[in-house]
Amino acid sequence: MRRDVVPSTLRLIVDCSFDDLMVLKLLAHGKAFCGGLSEGLCKNKLCCIQDVKKLHKQIQRCYAENRKAFHPVQFYLTSHGGQLKSNMNENDKGWVNWKDIQIRTEHYSELIKKEDLVYLTSDSPDVLSELDERKAYVIGGLVDHNHHKGITYKKAVEQGIGHAQLPLGNFVKMNSRKVLAVNHVFEIILAYLEKRDWKEAFFSVLPQRKGAVPLGEANDSSQRALSEKEDLSYELQIIL
Repeated sequence: MRRDVVPSTLRLIVDCSFDDLMVLKLLAHGKAFCGGLSEGLCKNKLCCIQDVKKLHKQIQRCYAENRKAFHPVQFYLTSHGGQLKSNMNENDKGWVNWKDIQIRTEHYSELIKKEDLVYLTSDSPDVLSELDERKAYVIGGLVDHNHHKGITYKKAVEQGIGHAQLPLGNFVKMNSRKVLAVNHVFEIILAYLEKRDWKEAFFSVLPQRKGAVPLGEANDSSQRALSEKEDLSYELQIIL
């Protein structure tokens, strides 16, 4: 039986102000160019339209998960417009009827008091220990972080707002760089609000393909691998 839903006062914002980085145009002959740049430059400097579609799907996932959460957050999409809005109009016309979400064209700084804002960015030196449900946490609506390293942290610093990273490194050993998809961050926040345990929240959400393992287990595995390697070396020496 489903427990009673108790909405959280925590505000969770997906910042969609990166649309200007997603300017790929497909020419008639099928060759991709970004804002007049060659395809090679495009890959280094700009996101592509596929990233707009990915962001849309991630936002859909956030919306769906929030609707069925035990402690749904106050969900905002800010700076909504441009290619993202066009893609949503084309592929998901029902978004205009979404409930329990504020979809706004304004920047989050126009809607939320500066002192309430905390930008979630893996580049921040500050690590969250717990969530403050009086705050408004911002997730950068950017898919390809590898081409824009540090951009969300830089944005937070320039705007003079709070910033922090999830305590991922305290609990999780990952094979890949610790930048998570928009929906993963969103779902981890929802899971933490329900479980009040970061480790449980991370491992209920993180995909196995990222190679996420508990930090202690990762160290144990490394020690076992080293021990096995030493044993093998010793055996070979005896044989030789």
